[in-house]
This record gives sequence, C-alpha cells and structure tokens, in this order.
Amino acid sequence: MESISLWQGLALCGIVLWIVISSSLDVTRKLRTLVQPWVSHHVITGTPIILQIQKYQHGFLDALFSGSSCVVSVPFYTAFLPLLFWSGHGKLARQMTLLMSLCDYSGNCIKDVVSAPRPSCPPVRRITATKDEQENALEYGLPSSHTLNTVCLSGYLLHYVLSYTQNEDASLKFAGYAIVCLIVCLAGLGRIYLGMHSVIDIIAGLAVGFVILAFWLSVHDYVDSFVVSGQNVTTFWAALSLLLLFAYPTPELPTPSFEFHTAFDGVAFGIVAGVQQTYHQFHHESVPRIFTPQLTLSAFLGRMLVGIPTILIVKYCSKALAKWILPIVTNTLGIPIKSTSYIPMLKGSVTGKKTEELKQSGYIKKLPVFSSQGSFDVDTGIRFLQYSGLAWSVVDLVPSLFSYLRL
Repeated sequence: MESISLWQGLALCGIVLWIVISSSLDVTRKLRTLVQPWVSHHVITGTPIILQIQKYQHGFLDALFSGSSCVVSVPFYTAFLPLLFWSGHGKLARQMTLLMSLCDYSGNCIKDVVSAPRPSCPPVRRITATKDEQENALEYGLPSSHTLNTVCLSGYLLHYVLSYTQNEDASLKFAGYAIVCLIVCLAGLGRIYLGMHSVIDIIAGLAVGFVILAFWLSVHDYVDSFVVSGQNVTTFWAALSLLLLFAYPTPELPTPSFEFHTAFDGVAFGIVAGVQQTYHQFHHESVPRIFTPQLTLSAFLGRMLVGIPTILIVKYCSKALAKWILPIVTNTLGIPIKSTSYIPMLKGSVTGKKTEELKQSGYIKKLPVFSSQGSFDVDTGIRFLQYSGLAWSVVDLVPSLFSYLRL
C-alpha cells in the first residue's frame, strides 16, 4: 500500500485535534450559550409572520408545499442519485452525492450546536404529511435543511448543465437562474407555510447554502479528480468518515439529525469506494448516456428494473450482516455497546469489559456515538455499513450486472 500523502495525514490529524480540543473545552455548549438565546428570540418574534402566511390556508397549498418538501428532501435525493449514476452522468451523480453529504453534515451540525426550537405549535399549524416530515419535526430548527439543500443542489445542477451544454445564450442563462431562484423561494416559503420553520431558519439556510455552494464550486474538480484517480482514496475516506462521526456535536437533547448524517456519511463512503475501484470500467466520461442510441429509454427502464431491487436486497443484507458482525467485534475488543433500536436484546443494556473505564472518561461521554453511560451505540455502525453497502452496490455491483446483461 502506498504511503498516505502529507495533506491527507494533516487533514485527519487536524480533525482528531479538533475532536480532542472541542470536547475538552466543551466548545459546543459554550457556542450554544452564546447563540441559542438570540435565535430563540427571533423564532418567537417571527411567529406572527408565520401566522399571517398561514391565513391563506388551502388544501391545494397544503398538497403543493408538502409535495415540494418531499422533492427536496434527503430521502428523495437518496432515491434519485442511483438513477443519475445509471443514466450515464457519473460525474454529476458523484458531485451531487458528495455535495449532499457536505450539506447534510454541515446543516445538521449547526442545528445541533445551536439547538434552537422550531416555531411553537400551537399557535402555529404544523403539517407533517409524511413519516419523513414527522421525523424532520423532531430535529432542531436553524438552519432550514430543505432551503440549504435546495440552494446547493439546484445551484450546482444549473452550473453543471450550463458547463455541459456550453451554451452562451444570455436568455437561457437568465431563464435557468430564474427557475433556480423560483425553486429556492418556493422551498423556503413552503417550510414557513407548513409551520416547520421560522423566517430566521430560512435566512440561515439561504446563507449557509450560498457559502457551501461557493466553496464547492471552487473545489469540486479537485475532489472529483482525487476520487477517481487519487492515492489511498478508500483508506482516507474510511478514516475521514469515522472521524466525522466522532467530530459531530452533541445536541442539547437527542434528535434524529445524527442518524440522518450517519446514513448519508455511509452513502458517500460507499460511492467513493465503489467509484475508485470501477471508474475505468463503468464511470468514465465515455460511458453511454440516456437518450442516445447506446442507451435508449427502454434500456434505461431495464436498468431500473434490475438495479432497484438489487440495491434494496443489498441494503437488507448489509444491515443483517452488520447486526451480526459488529456486536462480536466490539465485544472482542472489550468496547461496551448498546442498541437504541436495531438489536432488541441490547436495548438499554451495556456490554463489554471496559465500561467503568469509559464511564470515567468525561470527554468520551460528550461524543454523540457514545451514550450517556459511556457505551458505543452499535446502531451507528450498523446504519453506516448498511448505507455504505447500498451505495457501493449502486456504482459497482449493479453496473456489473448491467454489463453482464448487456443493458
């Protein structure tokens, strides 16, 4: 194995140093003490604006904004991205997956650091039409993840389309920017109308989204070059993914945000690992693309019929395998574990030889992958491996089946 490059080592050491310093100095709690009262005040004072918007309540608007919220949600992109890979637009799919992972991690970190409430319900009417929305309502409010994600992903998609088509028509560019702005505005307005966010949450989502988008547009080519042809990519990304789990801030009260990040962290790792191994076979720039003679619509539909059941089977098998292997490995290493939901026999229990030692470590207990008893929540590892397996199958196993079946 080639030695890891200097910048990779420095990056990983920097994250480890941040974990130690932030945990030792209790940085999250101190930042929360400074920011949370200000944000909470603006959430309360912004309630009349929400109520004013909700005066226009109508069944059509309920359906419109509930539907649009689903379209710009993380589960939607998780389902949409495999189709983008299989359509032949591998670079766009890679970039949007990694950008989505960055957005998800950054947005959820800020949510849990600030731990600011959502608008009070009542008096605000909150509409949660789907299970995904019900889970979103359990998270903290600032910033609005839907707004943040919409800014970044629609903005990057517009950048890709303009770059790919190399169209210099000013009117078409203006139309593209206008459509993106309209989508972003509808996303923000919809979150307020549904009672999910206050105005300050939307403003924060816009601000963070523009910052992340600007940053990504400046580094995306370097990141893609590293993923497809760099050294020690899989090893580095595995270490990075693990450290990011430990670097995640602990919220004031438990929320699903860390679970959402863990899942998409696994997706990003699976995509990177799979693409690194199979780029020259399935993901190079000369692969057939949809709506061309080499990849007709009927052939793409065939890919969907083969690919979707396959990745669902891999997801199920990855979860089952992780539930069997992780408890054995952690117990062998003497790491105390518990399970929040995946393994019933470990619910509320702590196993392992080093429980007392870890309990005495104040900084360990501040990390979100550990419970308040100082035990490792094995569900985190299971979720990460489950979604890593799913993502790997999207870019490695399924394209291999396409090649075998000549799809």
